[in-house]
Amino acid sequence: MTEIQCNSLSRSPGAADMSHRILLLLVLSVLLAVPSRGVYLEPDQSLRIPKGWTRTARLAGSDPVILTFALKQQNVDKLQELVGRVSDPESSHYGQFLSLDELRTLVQPSDDTLRIVRTWLEKHGVQECDSVLTRDFLECRTQASVAESLLPGAQFHRYEKGNVSVVRSSSVYSLIPEVASQIDFVGGLHRFPPERKVLRRSENRQSDVDAGFHLGVTPSILRQRYNLSASDVGTHPNNSQACAQFLEQYFHPGDLSEFMQLFGGSFQHRSEVDQVIGEQGGGRAGLEASLDVEYIMSMGANISTWVFSNPGRHESQEPFLEWMILLSNMSSVPWVHTISYGDDEDSLSVAFMQRINAEFMKAAARGLTVLFASGDEGAGCRAVGKGKDVFRPSFPASSPYVTTVGGTSFKNPFQVVYEVTDYISGGGFSNVFPMPDYQVSAVSKYLKSTVKMPPDSYYNRSGRAYPDVAALSDNYWVVTDRVPIPWVSGTSASTPVFGGILSLINDQRIKRGLSPLGFLNPALYRLQAADALYDVTEGCHLSCIDDLVLGQGFCAAPGWDPVTGWGTPNYPGLLKSLLQ
Repeated sequence: MTEIQCNSLSRSPGAADMSHRILLLLVLSVLLAVPSRGVYLEPDQSLRIPKGWTRTARLAGSDPVILTFALKQQNVDKLQELVGRVSDPESSHYGQFLSLDELRTLVQPSDDTLRIVRTWLEKHGVQECDSVLTRDFLECRTQASVAESLLPGAQFHRYEKGNVSVVRSSSVYSLIPEVASQIDFVGGLHRFPPERKVLRRSENRQSDVDAGFHLGVTPSILRQRYNLSASDVGTHPNNSQACAQFLEQYFHPGDLSEFMQLFGGSFQHRSEVDQVIGEQGGGRAGLEASLDVEYIMSMGANISTWVFSNPGRHESQEPFLEWMILLSNMSSVPWVHTISYGDDEDSLSVAFMQRINAEFMKAAARGLTVLFASGDEGAGCRAVGKGKDVFRPSFPASSPYVTTVGGTSFKNPFQVVYEVTDYISGGGFSNVFPMPDYQVSAVSKYLKSTVKMPPDSYYNRSGRAYPDVAALSDNYWVVTDRVPIPWVSGTSASTPVFGGILSLINDQRIKRGLSPLGFLNPALYRLQAADALYDVTEGCHLSCIDDLVLGQGFCAAPGWDPVTGWGTPNYPGLLKSLLQ
């Protein structure tokens, strides 16, 4: 058949040949008129509705939605190399951070990317868009019907949990190939804001404590344990620190003031936040938000403190993504950021995590120190079959470009003694990110020398291992809604504590004309001083092993371990090491 057609086309065209040609042209024109098959940017994104959320109704076509387009960045490989140089104390480029303008020049999308995406949006009538200074995000407001036309497959519904409402798509979205090649992911469609709840636990408290006992962790107890004197406070005007709040979490200025009156002790401190970025909101104070602010300000005492408040006031925004976008749009931001936020790696798309990882690289290139809580579920647990489980890593804790903080407890919960593993302390190995060079030696030593290990099938031995460090995470006092509350626990407590201590070290570095610490991990994994951190060598965290509800995950060991990292801070030793 093909041979006959070819022969006929090679002859002088007669009526029959011309009919064949016309038919062929008609078929081609129809094929060209059919849109190319859409590209799914996040085919692995979980569409599971988290516990507690209820789908109510599909949005009307005229209902407003907000979409965030993460545009393809340029020179991500060069950005990664630069971060390695400016974060390595042995590099001649150490501490030579970029300004936001310099960062924009390096990573901003190409002119073709900007043109293609803008033309596509304008073709659909989407013109109300805001960019950021690095030009790699577009946040656009449109109607649900237009959004579903832009993103074939998407169907927007409203979901509710208590008094919180979000708009999300119940199905995956696609993009035409020309546009899909210019975008990493589209925000505002899938990810539900995870709710991190601090714990209150009073079990196993001893009633027959010895002399010298305390009734819970307060700033004075922390400063005693980590060897901070009354004079160890910030004084440099160019130093600052920050924490972030999500999902209707607010702090009340009155709670902070009362906390400092009750627990401020004899050290100089501030009782007010200097800046709130975003809306503070009303209603009851959030326990976690109160904890974050009160402890970063009592450890990083007398240092200017900002709060990034991203309460999800617009239903179709992703609060964590909003925080990341803010960092790309502010030329002046604090040097240390602590965030008590996390989600399971398997609930997020790889495209989303890889792009957020690039955002952490951008922060590192600017000299920011970003700390995340390791989570409160030990190694985590995910069922993959009948009676078969695997560990469940958490993100952003598993990002190789953040410093992740685990948790510890006092051996005797009512005495300032040595620390052991807090069994809730999150830790493990990423299934997405490979192990970074800076930690290969330390992690390999742990894997080779530790006898008591879970089965290899439960975790990825070659993945980014976390946490990097730890601090006390058990039995805190917090003031919220003007009420002092005891027995508050979680890595949401240990993270601002470690962050405040790093802010004090930044203060001393800036005074000496040195750069801020920036991305800490390359320096942290090179520390040689034995007195910089208290090594935690006792205890294991929880997980599940097959049909067991609670089982053993990983255990602490000499040196680095995936439960408490390198250990907890000894301020004088850590300061000395990080000033060199």
